[in-house]
Amino acid sequence: MENFLYGIVGLIAKAHSYILSLNDSYEYNFSDKYLHFIVIGILGMLLILVVHPIFLWLAKNKHVMAISFVYVFTLIVVITFAIEIGQKVTHTGVMEFADIEFGLFGFILMFAIFDLVRLLIHFLLYCVKGDQDEDDQD
Repeated sequence: MENFLYGIVGLIAKAHSYILSLNDSYEYNFSDKYLHFIVIGILGMLLILVVHPIFLWLAKNKHVMAISFVYVFTLIVVITFAIEIGQKVTHTGVMEFADIEFGLFGFILMFAIFDLVRLLIHFLLYCVKGDQDEDDQD
């Protein structure tokens, strides 16, 4: 188990170094906070895209997105803490609570945008179906 955990920390350290090298290579000069915002936000959205269909299949009710959000948010909290601890252990970055906050905010903001788009699509589908139902009654 110890080897497994060190292996995961090693993978995270390699990913961190790779992302930093991309930032340096393309001269984006994103701050550490902004990189956490982007990476954790994207990771969170990828987890939502994987977790949500599974919960839909299991629960089949209209409140599954709330379950998915809670589950993924919990995972994101754990992952952000693991990343910060991994940075401390491997000396690949500075361990800061603000990085965790920025990462979580990145996910929350990206999820809010996703949910707004999703609600808009549902509203438009409701409007289209509503017009069809009125035509059928005539």
